[in-house]
Amino acid sequence: MSYPRQRAPRAAGLPDLDRSLTVCRACPRLVEWREEAGRDKRPAYRDWEYWARPVPGFGPNDARMLLVGLAPAAHGGNRTGRMFTGDRSGDALVAALHALGLASRPTSTHRGDGLELYGARFTSPVHCAPPANRPTPAERDTCRPWLVRELELLHPTVRTVVALGAFGWQTVLPVLAEGGWHVPRPRPAFGHGVRVALPPAEGDAAPLAVYGCYHVTPRNTFTGRLTPAMLRDVLRAAAREAGLSVR
Repeated sequence: MSYPRQRAPRAAGLPDLDRSLTVCRACPRLVEWREEAGRDKRPAYRDWEYWARPVPGFGPNDARMLLVGLAPAAHGGNRTGRMFTGDRSGDALVAALHALGLASRPTSTHRGDGLELYGARFTSPVHCAPPANRPTPAERDTCRPWLVRELELLHPTVRTVVALGAFGWQTVLPVLAEGGWHVPRPRPAFGHGVRVALPPAEGDAAPLAVYGCYHVTPRNTFTGRLTPAMLRDVLRAAAREAGLSVR
């Protein structure tokens, strides 16, 4: 049995889950790549001591909105040790959250910079930086128990999920089905601005809504495929449905 499958279900809370996943070495290719990036470094970051480990989620333990990306960037989260921190994707996402009143500051540069999220949490289906930002299906499936348990622990409070990109969308829907929410069959296709309402799981007081949003990768933000206004619109709608106060 893999370490994630063995350890994730036993996590007593999100802090325990986050601590446990940071020592995971279940995927040899990802371990080699994340550590190689930490040794070789980019010239701009040669004075940094890279995190070079799995990167946990970030945000309050009672988050009402969960943002699901793809995986940490080799010289972003893999360097800083915090999701969506130290790269242009994080710059775009945190700026949008700050504009809506959901983040304490408009930038996310390093752990200890004072960033707080209000009612929202970052996570990803794969917690190690993959070569070319492309995890394999086997790596995704090996990492999946962490996301399953994260959603189980957020179950009492989470009301919306924002999938950033098709990879996050395709990964989180079966995880939600496993967690007891009623996901339509066939599964809805990804698209920017798509919203899918999942009826309450047995015993739940409220349904869950899943929103699709283009990923905040520079390829999308620099070309205008995803503008700041488009990003804010999806986040605002998801936050309001989750019961969060936004600008």
